[in-house]
Amino acid sequence: MRTIAYPKMLDPRENVAKQARSGSVAAIIQLLNEKLSATGVRTRAVRENDLLQLLCEAEKADNLEKSILVPQIQEILASISPRNIRRAKINSRIIQEQQLLWVEEINRDPESQLLWVEEIKLPQRHFWDQLVENLSEHKISVGKQPTLKSSLTPVERSRQQLRRGIIVGALFSLSLSLVGWGLYYSLSRPANQTTVKKSDSSVATLPSLSSVNQKANTTKAVVQQTSVSLSTDSFSTAVKLAEQAVAAGQVAETPAQWLEIAANWQKASDYMSNVPANDDRYQLAQNRKELYRQSSEIALKEAQKKRSAQP
Repeated sequence: MRTIAYPKMLDPRENVAKQARSGSVAAIIQLLNEKLSATGVRTRAVRENDLLQLLCEAEKADNLEKSILVPQIQEILASISPRNIRRAKINSRIIQEQQLLWVEEINRDPESQLLWVEEIKLPQRHFWDQLVENLSEHKISVGKQPTLKSSLTPVERSRQQLRRGIIVGALFSLSLSLVGWGLYYSLSRPANQTTVKKSDSSVATLPSLSSVNQKANTTKAVVQQTSVSLSTDSFSTAVKLAEQAVAAGQVAETPAQWLEIAANWQKASDYMSNVPANDDRYQLAQNRKELYRQSSEIALKEAQKKRSAQP
């Protein structure tokens, strides 16, 4: 069974190195691209059981020198030591238009598609090393709870201040109403009632005020949490649509199916464009928006190819 991943598809709040060690293909690609960025080489990958199919692309053949590139990739993968991946097959070619099914293209005609191919074996970590690492990661995850920080734009800040003003005004009006009702009640009482009952009446109003303040604080927290979750929903929805499009692209055969995939990629790009600039993932969302748009165009071309191939 194959799993296909594309670069820069990870949430920056996650530990990329930890995901790469666990066998995440997307995390492995991100680390490879970061370490090979200075050489002008970009990578893509597909996992087939314990084999990692790597595609290295560059604008010039000099950047893909086998004697230099293979040891670099072998060293990077050895430092990651991804779980359940024992071999890596490195394919190299001059950079081409992004293809969703590049593995099939290479396997169909490797001599014309590739500059060279090299298969390497990855060293496996000892069982005790993995056990110690898992225990240490578990302690860190238990000791630290993830936090979500977000800054507010001027528009959101003004909206929040408006909500605060409404809540404070409502509390102030309610307080005045309670005070007026208390004064009216105390003045309208018969003169022969004791002072003890008056004190009991004033004390009885205190719990109602505290309960009102507690409800106001709860409402305020819900409003703030809702404003933070709006951008999170846009980002998460876009990622889910992209994952569905990738899965559908592996089994699509008809022009209609490819058109639907193109529509999902475009929807994912639109959702990424809705992530506000104050969000920590704004830059990542901008990159993914462009990547999703390009994937939509590729899917449209695939639909046109399928349509022209039909009798």
